[in-house]
Amino acid sequence: MKKLFWHSEKLFGSGPVNFEWQRSKGNLIVTAGSNGHVNCFSRHGDANYDFATKLSGRCTGMAWDDDGDYLALSADQNSKITLWDTTLNRSEDLDVGFKESICCLAWSPSKLIAIGSSKGNFQIYNVKRRSKLPAAIAKHSKKITCATWSTDDRLALGSDDKSISISDSKGDYISQIALRDIPSDIKFANMKTEERTNTIQQNTISAIIGKETFLLFDLTNPDNPVELAFQKKYGKLVDYHWYGDGYVLIGFSNGYIIVISTHSKEIGQEMYQTRSHRSLVSCIDKCHNVFKVAIAGDNSVKVIDLNDVKETECIVTILKKLDKRSGDNSVKVIDLNDVKETECIVTIDEEKGSDRGAASTAEISRVRWSDDGQLLAIGTKSGSLHVFLAKLPSLGDSFGTRIALLSSLLEVSLINNVMQEPRVSIRLEVEPNFIFLGPYYMATGMNNRVYFYEILNPGGDIGVFDREYAGTVKAVCLNERYVAVLHSNKVQLQLIGTDGAEQEHQTSEMFPLNNSDGHVKHAALTTDFLIYCTSNGNLHYFYIDDWTEVGTFQHNKPIKTIYPDFVGTSLIFIDETGHPFLYNSFQETVVDIPDPPKSIATCLWDNYDTDKRVFVICNDKVISTYAYIKHSIRDMHCVRCGVTKLQYGYHPLMLYNGVLSCQAPSGMLVDVPLESHPIFYDDSTDISKLKEVTLGLVNMQKYRMAFQMCKSINDPDLFEECGKKTLSHLALEDCMQYFREAGDVAMLMSIAQLQNCEDKRLMSGHAACFLNEFDLAQEHYLASSKPKCALEMRKDLLEWETALTLAQTLAPQDIPYISKQYADQLEFVGDYMGALASYEAGLKSADGSGEHEAACAAGVARCALRVGDIKRGVGIAYNHPSRQLKKECAAILESMKQLVESAQLYEKAAFYDRAAAVYIKCKNWSKVGELLPHITSTKIHLQYGKAKEQEGKYREAVQAYTAAKDFDSVIRVNLDYIHNPEEAIRVVRETNSIDGAKMVAKFFVGLSDIETALQFLVMSKCHDQAFQLARDHHHMTSYASLIGDDANDDDYISVAVHFEKEKNHLLAGKFFYKCRQYQRSMKHLLRCTPTPEQENDPEMNSILIAIKAVGEANDDLLTHQLIEYLMGEYDGGAKDARYLFKLYMALHRYQEAARTAIIIAREEQQAGNYRIAHDVLFGMFSDLRTNNIKIPQEMTKNLMLLHSYLLVRLHNKRGDHLKAARLLVRVASNISKFPQHVVAILTSTVVECYRSGLKGSAFDYASMLLRPEYHNKIDSKYKSRVEHIVKKRDRAEIDDHVSPCPYCNFELPNYDLVCSECKNTLPYCIVTGMHMVKEDWTCCTHENCQFPGLLSEFQNCLEVDQSCPMCQQKIVPHDLRKYSDDEVRKLLAMPENDNTL
Repeated sequence: MKKLFWHSEKLFGSGPVNFEWQRSKGNLIVTAGSNGHVNCFSRHGDANYDFATKLSGRCTGMAWDDDGDYLALSADQNSKITLWDTTLNRSEDLDVGFKESICCLAWSPSKLIAIGSSKGNFQIYNVKRRSKLPAAIAKHSKKITCATWSTDDRLALGSDDKSISISDSKGDYISQIALRDIPSDIKFANMKTEERTNTIQQNTISAIIGKETFLLFDLTNPDNPVELAFQKKYGKLVDYHWYGDGYVLIGFSNGYIIVISTHSKEIGQEMYQTRSHRSLVSCIDKCHNVFKVAIAGDNSVKVIDLNDVKETECIVTILKKLDKRSGDNSVKVIDLNDVKETECIVTIDEEKGSDRGAASTAEISRVRWSDDGQLLAIGTKSGSLHVFLAKLPSLGDSFGTRIALLSSLLEVSLINNVMQEPRVSIRLEVEPNFIFLGPYYMATGMNNRVYFYEILNPGGDIGVFDREYAGTVKAVCLNERYVAVLHSNKVQLQLIGTDGAEQEHQTSEMFPLNNSDGHVKHAALTTDFLIYCTSNGNLHYFYIDDWTEVGTFQHNKPIKTIYPDFVGTSLIFIDETGHPFLYNSFQETVVDIPDPPKSIATCLWDNYDTDKRVFVICNDKVISTYAYIKHSIRDMHCVRCGVTKLQYGYHPLMLYNGVLSCQAPSGMLVDVPLESHPIFYDDSTDISKLKEVTLGLVNMQKYRMAFQMCKSINDPDLFEECGKKTLSHLALEDCMQYFREAGDVAMLMSIAQLQNCEDKRLMSGHAACFLNEFDLAQEHYLASSKPKCALEMRKDLLEWETALTLAQTLAPQDIPYISKQYADQLEFVGDYMGALASYEAGLKSADGSGEHEAACAAGVARCALRVGDIKRGVGIAYNHPSRQLKKECAAILESMKQLVESAQLYEKAAFYDRAAAVYIKCKNWSKVGELLPHITSTKIHLQYGKAKEQEGKYREAVQAYTAAKDFDSVIRVNLDYIHNPEEAIRVVRETNSIDGAKMVAKFFVGLSDIETALQFLVMSKCHDQAFQLARDHHHMTSYASLIGDDANDDDYISVAVHFEKEKNHLLAGKFFYKCRQYQRSMKHLLRCTPTPEQENDPEMNSILIAIKAVGEANDDLLTHQLIEYLMGEYDGGAKDARYLFKLYMALHRYQEAARTAIIIAREEQQAGNYRIAHDVLFGMFSDLRTNNIKIPQEMTKNLMLLHSYLLVRLHNKRGDHLKAARLLVRVASNISKFPQHVVAILTSTVVECYRSGLKGSAFDYASMLLRPEYHNKIDSKYKSRVEHIVKKRDRAEIDDHVSPCPYCNFELPNYDLVCSECKNTLPYCIVTGMHMVKEDWTCCTHENCQFPGLLSEFQNCLEVDQSCPMCQQKIVPHDLRKYSDDEVRKLLAMPENDNTL
């Protein structure tokens, strides 16, 4: 909203000013002030002195006719009217025959003027005929206050006599409406109805009645008038206007406005209500052209768009004086979709020329729109007039990055924001209808006159000149020197700024040169060319320098508009169907533009230097962005890259790097970023949308920008997709960047090989092939310098039919080989006739390749069989060297039920199993028998065995069943036919066949051999049957010994109950234990005492069974009972302590078990049972270690001593007396642990030490033997020798070798087991008894042992005895391995290494 001009009350007098805009044209505004002066102003504010008069009193009526040709004025002290004819610029006073004053005027559509007087009289005057109609009959008794005409020339008058009269255009009476109060503001309108009609006849009269109610009088239903009353808070009705489909906007004195509908179902409902002004609404005016309404009230005017009455476009506030307390004078623009948001505020100050003592506000009395909606006039009660520019015509143009747009009615602004040039304003001579811009000049004008402005020198003396043309100017095109003007269906080309008399070149020409081309529809001018299109579809290129036409293109439809790029080589044209095309003048090709918007308004090329291949096509709603791709594997084409919404009323002018500069309805220049460019988006944008934009950038050939977008998104799939698009554009360098980021090495290497390719067609073929567009690739290959590439591609794709077609012309010598490949394919899909023909064609090999001909012959054989030529196929296959071919042909014959030929081919190819199977189908058992030694198939052997069994040849049947591994049949035939039970039993025992065991059991039952029958029944898991048989024949004990652990609980219970009845407590307790009935089991087991034989049999030792039961039951009562039993409280005899040890182990009470084990081992050791003591300690040691329980040191030491003693025999056996002596020295030093054999051990120590050179140790222990308590117990065989050693007193001693401590690497004697440096007890070798060293470490391979040993000594030991010295289990020598340092460190860190491993 921009203020154009204003006039104060000094011009109009103090008081409200009356004014009206010229209808239709809107070029003039006429005012009448309180001083009686009538003034006329142009729309620019210039005074028009052609019409100026003074009324005799206050103006009571001012009206323009619909065409704006006549103005009628009336005054309250005059009975005449003043009529001004604007076409003749003549005014006159008309006497209409009234003596009283005239109070209202109204024009009809047919230029009749209705005149109402203050006494109720009215007259109709025909302006065209300059005559008044016959005097009308007075219809009103009082002053006529308002009048209006309908579109069909019916007249409605409102009077102070509280009635409305309706007359026709002749003044004849039609009807009269009696009212309850005085009417005002009468209007004809159409009420909203259910059915929409096309009639223009207005069927409703509306009026304000007494300022309180609103009347709706339906002329088609006069008996049912509607009178609406409103809420009292609204105040009195002031003004109203109809709009839309039967809606009415009403203003009230208290500042409210409401919207009501006149639909019968909605009458009485307020569609919308708001308080637009604080105090009052004084006036409302509507503009039909822009569909807006201006609401005046207080000191402001609000402009509302009737498309959405909730939206207030602007608020104009007029103040008489700047009031610092109340704020600035302003114009506010508010969007009522959000009424809290004020879009803009424009300050207006009326202080100049006003009375300083006036009030701070100027109350508005009148507001009027010009018909075109561009101007809004506001009058105040104080007598001032303000005219605002509400809407500028959307006039503008661009050249390059410079934009010219209409910024005021007589002003054009030149803007170049891209180059950051200052804004330049150019004052115009006339208000323009068009604006066109060139590089140096701007053209504006209207009708047939064009004004040229030198834009590089605005304000200079020669800056402006004008030209007049023969017809109305439709378009002007400018370049640096020439102007092309489209008028009179022709285009005129001439120089700018001179008449051209001194120019060498032709300076003016009218086009088309040939009248047969039709008339010119549109034209464009580039630096070098004039381009124009004609109504017959021709597109002409005129070269200016040579002043000649250089090219013509014929389209199949008339062309409406053209939009060339800067140089004119590429041009967009739109034909009469509205579809756009792109024409390349260099190659003379036309490209279809896909998916264009409807109703295209304009097309713009991007002015960005590197972006000449991008353009937009716009209509009034959307902007479609396109890329013109010139270089591609496809022909030149256009791709749509995105669609951007365009706000209503925006006029696109210039495109630069994705930003579209538009002229907004307000006249401002607005930048619209295109959705196809990344400038439109930020970090919050959805990834899928960013991917779409990135692909659009690739289409626009903005590869670097797209690459940066890809890197920010970081999606490998997007890199690959962009790479493929870039490859299709043949931009190899940029393409490789994408595939490098995508990690597609194969594609990267393939593209790199194309960089040195100079044949574009060949390069395009390779690129299309990489993109899987093979038909396109073939097209390029065939047009390239290497057409054979097309053949190679089809061969690689296995498209042999196409390859054959290509080979006819490109490589005839390859036809046999391609035929063979094609035949393979046809055979695979089942086209055997076609395959046979192709194989036969393949036999005609040019070079006579044996392998190729053999393959083709094989194909002929197969296909001949398939098509029914069996004799030919079998003959070829039989003589062919390939076993595989014979097999394939035999299979084909078998499927065709040609069994004899099939079997013969199988046999010929040595596929004996298949041959035998086919012979079996033929029932040719003799042939099967011949092939039997070669057959590996169990199925065939089985079939043969059944056949022989049916023939009664049982031994042959048994052989066949055995080969087929059908052992049940072998057993059955041996028992039933051959009567060879021994063989049947052997087979059952070897195969563990359950069914075979049943058959054998049944056989022995028949022979009454119950023991054997039971054995096989149990083997066949027929426990119920075996139980019945054992019970019936009193063989239950045998059954119990056979049942084992494979039976179920029911079987065990049956056996247990049986023995319980027979008082066999041991077996009853045993089987109750097996079925987990532990209490019943203990009840019987505690009644038994194991015999010496049973003590050695774990299965029959009642105490061991009871220990297992207590261990599994985990019942304290049963445990207590068993302990009492073991202590002898049941029978008075304590049981062996080993049983107590086993009980503790079963109960997982390892500490008690360990203490018990030590006690048992000590007793056994003292009793001289060293092996038993050793085994007890070793077993306990393994159990404790398995359960991760710390091993007592005493147990470890005792086990070490016992093991050292037991190793002596091993080393004596090996002849290593030194090791034996060292071990005996260790044992003798702890001789108290071996009380039963003190003398024997000491004697052995003396002998071994003396023999091995340890004479000092021999002397020490010989001296000990000569003590009185031992002297008499020395074996007489050694007694003299011992005495001799003592007498000789030889103390020579061989020093023990040293080796490093595994913990601290301190060197210490091999047989020392405690490190004197780190004080650790060292692990010992179970082979030698020496301490372990890390470099020679291994362990026993058995899981329950795993004691360490020196690897070298262990391997030497196994050469004598292949069992572990500790656990006595067999060891495979090559299973031993050397442990790594890390493994040794882990072993040394284990808890048991506080003692030993």
